[in-house]
Amino acid sequence: MDLGGRWPATTATDELRRVFAEPTFDDTAWNAITVPGHWRTEPAFAQSDGALVTRRAFTADAPAHGRRSWLVFDGVFYQSDVWLDGAYVGDTEGYFMPHEFDITETLRARTNHMLAVEITCSPQKSRTSKRNLTGVFQHWDCIDPEWNPGGIWRPVHIEETGPVRMKRLRAVCVSASTERAEVAFRALVDAAVAGPVIMRARVGETQYEHVQTLAIGHNRVEWNVVVERPVLWWPWSLASLGEPRLSDAQVQAIVPGYDDLGEPMSEVSDERSFRIGLRQVRMKNWIWEINGERLHIKGANLGPTRMAIGNATVDELRHDLQFAKDAGLDLVRLHAHISHPAIYEAADELGMLLWQDLPLQWGYARTIRKGATTQARDAIDLLGHHPSIITWCTHNEPLALDIEPDALGGPKKASQMIARYLTLQMLPTWNKTILDTALSRAMSKADRSRPVNAHSGILPGPFSGGTDSHLYFGWYHGAERDLTKAAGFVPRLVRFVSEFGAQAVPVDAAFCEPSKWPDLDWETLARNHSLQKTFFDRYVPPADYPTFAAWQLATQEYQAEVLRRHIEELRRIKYKPNGGFCLFSLADALDHAAVTWAILGHDRAPKRAYEAVTDACRPVIITCDRPPAIVAVGDTFRLDLHVVSDVRHVLRGAIVRARIHWPGGEHGWSWQGEVGADTVTRIGAIDLVAPSPAHPAARAHALSGHDPERQLVVDLTFEHPDFTATNHYVSRFV
Repeated sequence: MDLGGRWPATTATDELRRVFAEPTFDDTAWNAITVPGHWRTEPAFAQSDGALVTRRAFTADAPAHGRRSWLVFDGVFYQSDVWLDGAYVGDTEGYFMPHEFDITETLRARTNHMLAVEITCSPQKSRTSKRNLTGVFQHWDCIDPEWNPGGIWRPVHIEETGPVRMKRLRAVCVSASTERAEVAFRALVDAAVAGPVIMRARVGETQYEHVQTLAIGHNRVEWNVVVERPVLWWPWSLASLGEPRLSDAQVQAIVPGYDDLGEPMSEVSDERSFRIGLRQVRMKNWIWEINGERLHIKGANLGPTRMAIGNATVDELRHDLQFAKDAGLDLVRLHAHISHPAIYEAADELGMLLWQDLPLQWGYARTIRKGATTQARDAIDLLGHHPSIITWCTHNEPLALDIEPDALGGPKKASQMIARYLTLQMLPTWNKTILDTALSRAMSKADRSRPVNAHSGILPGPFSGGTDSHLYFGWYHGAERDLTKAAGFVPRLVRFVSEFGAQAVPVDAAFCEPSKWPDLDWETLARNHSLQKTFFDRYVPPADYPTFAAWQLATQEYQAEVLRRHIEELRRIKYKPNGGFCLFSLADALDHAAVTWAILGHDRAPKRAYEAVTDACRPVIITCDRPPAIVAVGDTFRLDLHVVSDVRHVLRGAIVRARIHWPGGEHGWSWQGEVGADTVTRIGAIDLVAPSPAHPAARAHALSGHDPERQLVVDLTFEHPDFTATNHYVSRFV
């Protein structure tokens, strides 16, 4: 029975809390909320932080003898207390996991019922010691800080079972090859009567039965199913080796017994059906293998598709993954949140790999450790069967920082924040050292099929070897060209770079009020729309542009250059030592107009960086050492050329051409040979002495910086019957 729809609701008060759960209470004067949904999407509660009380009347027949009824909440942001017919049923905490209550006896007592719920999603006033495990939904610099995700965001329903109920079910593919695959099952079973139960599991055409005697109450049942000669699941980027094949799976809890004539019979007391992919994941030194095949990961971070995630449609969630796939990306990192179930089903079907974060970001209170550990295991129960998930990460940047969209306003404040960030990186902290260690141990024990990253964004230092890196060269620090220097100086920094990029104004920028240029409401844009003017002033200064449109275009071009060159550099050092990257980020929330690092705006119109990322992530690219940004006559330099191929076979008969030209002259080179499978191949080198521009008067004009034609340009092409690639570098004469 689905209990969704319009529920009467109002703001909770102490007086209401004492009486609102009574079936006879009059709620006709209340407003209403939609279940499933978020209360902020209702005009009556658009500015409310709750708590709310809400009710739902329904009629239900009593379950038959030996049957049990369960009230199930698939997801509540973030806590709730539940009453049925005036009696307290229980509470929930944690937004992404289902919670259920045995209501068998209550339904037997009467036919007409009143469900009453108090929902709380308290604002996190202390950003350095948060208590709600809501991740980016309540603390992020890419979401409106005034947003509150509170609400019953997933369906509410009543289910009926026999005497044995599977309250939790975990299915994890622990190993897979072309010869055999093994799926580990774990069920938390609630038994109303003691006795044997048959756990019948089916994976594809393989069926297995496990018998166990249950005590009354909660029982843990574990068993493994071996599938001979399985059809493996492959990511789309390894399509030459296989497809993302899924198998139907089912688990039944069967209670043996006898009928009225004394004949043996069995009753299916409870069952679950889902789809699973059989594949094996390994990771060593940040280099992944899928089914034994090494893969250099090309990925992007993705926040919630909508701030009101319960309102995201299946098509919207799937389209975000399709955008990533169309850009040539292998992986999407679900950044510090657990998303709508539909996105995982879509990833499985599309063959898109997922890096799954727990909903922890920045600083948390010491009191949350037990609850966080429980929710970590719950995440595996909920999502462990999805083959698309190849790694867990417990905590993004576990640093107690009060980061909000406008927290970096002004150079002095930005410098202070960055200094504190680096200090917390180096020193042991409760979040980083104690909480994350407990979480990673719990997850590694619960799921031995995937690598677990204790935290993301921790730099190597005296107390840590570091994890994946967040390197914002060209935004928070240095210049975009500094990534190459950092990689050479500290190779450990670039083993896996899981955040990098720059902000850019989206195509639909009406919220910026361009007509006010140059006197935009910079404070509001920072506070509610994520814009970081301090860093725009450093890299793309608004004061340098006569119109808003010119500045908007310049921000997009700068973002495109940062992402293109970072990706090319990381691909050039793939496997030595780089295992992959995740740019920051793929797309903004559809219901939040913002100026962020995303390459797709809230309108899903691609910024210029989307095309740049697509070019840089093609299966075969050609690169060379970056020529200097500014060259003077007589400068000498050498540019090494490389072809990066992710193709799984040798490319024979390939031709590489290089052409350097400037006003009044050019040089050309060409090479022919083969490019190895899944390798970086050094083609050769270009040695050049910067020539003199053709006309001294033109050279003087170039010194002023106003002549875009006074440039030294490097053009590269790669030619093969199956693949072509080009690249383009520009230096300016001085």
